[in-house]
Amino acid sequence: MKTVIIETDKIYVTSKARKLLDMARVDALAEDILENGQKSPIQVRLGQDRYVLIEGLHRLEAIKALGEESIDAVIVQARRH
Repeated sequence: MKTVIIETDKIYVTSKARKLLDMARVDALAEDILENGQKSPIQVRLGQDRYVLIEGLHRLEAIKALGEESIDAVIVQARRH
């Protein structure tokens, strides 16, 4: 899978996913990213005029907390049920 760089403000996070946010984990990840860089990309899918976050909520929030405006991501296909 190819990693691309996406602007963080173009990524939509569902309210269901936001409920799982652990700020202590975000802080720890932000420190790690500051020291070591982003180790693994988040996963998003294409939505209408935006990307929808599939995996990597804490990484995304850590990158935002660091003031970064873009993040490494992999675009995946939406699953059909």
